[in-house]
Amino acid sequence: MPMRQAILRGPRALDLVEAPVPTPGPGEVVVRIRAALTCGTDLKTYRRGHPRLAFGPFGHEGTGEVAAVGEGVEGFPTGQPVVFVPTAGCGTCAACRRGLDNVCETQFDEIALGCYGDFLRLPARVVRRHLFPKPDGLTFVDAAFLEPLACVVRGWHRLGAPTSGVAAVVGLGPIGLLFVAEARRRGLEVIAVGRRAQGLALAAAFGARDVVSAADGDPGAALRRLTGAGADLVIECTGSAEVWRAAPSWAAPGGRVLLFGGLPGGSQPAFDATRLHYGEIDLVSAFHYRTPDVVEALSLLASGAVRPGPLVTDRRPLDGIRQVFEDLDRGAGVKFAVLPEGEA
Repeated sequence: MPMRQAILRGPRALDLVEAPVPTPGPGEVVVRIRAALTCGTDLKTYRRGHPRLAFGPFGHEGTGEVAAVGEGVEGFPTGQPVVFVPTAGCGTCAACRRGLDNVCETQFDEIALGCYGDFLRLPARVVRRHLFPKPDGLTFVDAAFLEPLACVVRGWHRLGAPTSGVAAVVGLGPIGLLFVAEARRRGLEVIAVGRRAQGLALAAAFGARDVVSAADGDPGAALRRLTGAGADLVIECTGSAEVWRAAPSWAAPGGRVLLFGGLPGGSQPAFDATRLHYGEIDLVSAFHYRTPDVVEALSLLASGAVRPGPLVTDRRPLDGIRQVFEDLDRGAGVKFAVLPEGEA
């Protein structure tokens, strides 16, 4: 029997088609998808394409059950509920040898794309390093947060894993809201800056001390009013060149700025050198995740230390995937769970 697969053919050209159920090769696993999540990266890809994600099978945050295993795979019997992330480092390139598998030279050559479908084939390198049994008690929807949470954990490690001070989280999409939740869990005070009422409300529910509507005026002025000298940490989650440029002016002297939201290729934002130099402002970037970040994120989800369920705006069937992205494109909703088998 054929399966259903969402195919992104180009910007805003999303189709749901019939395709053959994949067969696992040596070291590979085919997963029956039980839940997939939308994300900001998918929305960017839907709108304009992405330098690292090819058009074609769509979706990269998911979880499910083992449907078939290839030769040499052990420890994952058919029917085993599993969680995964879609890439893994090669283990042999210069970056991987330095422990920086998040910037592995070839990880995107073997990415598992196609979570918006009934089945997904996981490459052997993902099976070896980033396929795990789903923890008992963790729903399929919550387990599918493993990939974005691992990216957030990587961001915290790049910041030096602070446990005190004031963090300004700018941009309240799914990633920004996960940063709010993680900042509170780590003991920081949070000022959340966003444009949409839904994001501001969720940030408050996750424990933000203050929420600032960027639609109502200059966020920098609001942050200075609330903090005096600025935030100890500014976490940029908008993917806006304007916010990249402004973020150092929102940090207190000696503060750090995490530039998390990616910009379109070729972007060259300019920074105020006087502010950076005389204010000793550190600019830090973060990309993707390392294996230790994935393991830590899975532990946070399994223990209940991070409970991401409130981020899910709605649960939709796979047959409604086009409407899901039309809704996201017009700003309706934060994150959707796509359930190929419904609520079963």
